[in-house]
Amino acid sequence: MSRQPITTTTRISEVAIDLFDRHGFEETSVDDIAAGAGIARRTLFRYFASKNAVAWGDFDVHLEQMRRLLDSLPNSLPLAEALATALVEFNDLPESEAPLHRRRMTLLLTVPALQAHSMLMYGDWRQAIAGYAARRLRGHPDEHLPQLIGWLALGTALAAYEQWLADDTDPSARRLRELLVEGSSLLAVGIDAALSRSTPAIG
Repeated sequence: MSRQPITTTTRISEVAIDLFDRHGFEETSVDDIAAGAGIARRTLFRYFASKNAVAWGDFDVHLEQMRRLLDSLPNSLPLAEALATALVEFNDLPESEAPLHRRRMTLLLTVPALQAHSMLMYGDWRQAIAGYAARRLRGHPDEHLPQLIGWLALGTALAAYEQWLADDTDPSARRLRELLVEGSSLLAVGIDAALSRSTPAIG
């Protein structure tokens, strides 16, 4: 009996992560992923630009979700608090998705080829944060302060994920959220300190 083709980015990515786990990232080819998903190689490339991109899944969709989340936050919320809130909420996930998310993030943070590709993805993520900060500060996303805020937010998220992945005693989504909340509180302090040293625009 033929296998039912998988035609969503999420499911193709899940198949790829399983193959990467079992056989290794370098040892798994695009043809292996396409075969596992029951699709043609050319079909896979309609969803993903490269094998490296497959591990990220629906990154563009999630990035747009974060932009919408940031845009939905009231301007009455201080900038530092707004970004801390967004960081926690954006990375929140159902408990049922925690095992797959750990496998995905382990690949992204440890496989050299994926680490290089991840810098491009992180750049887009940081720009989303910097763009929001710039709007709140009535500046430009490429200015130093919005860029600094973007890097601070990225560092906060990565530190939480590294701690979560390193501790096998509690691999729950709840534990990841705790780490993000703890880190975000320090992020807010850092942003407030950065704002206090800049020209008094708005918080």
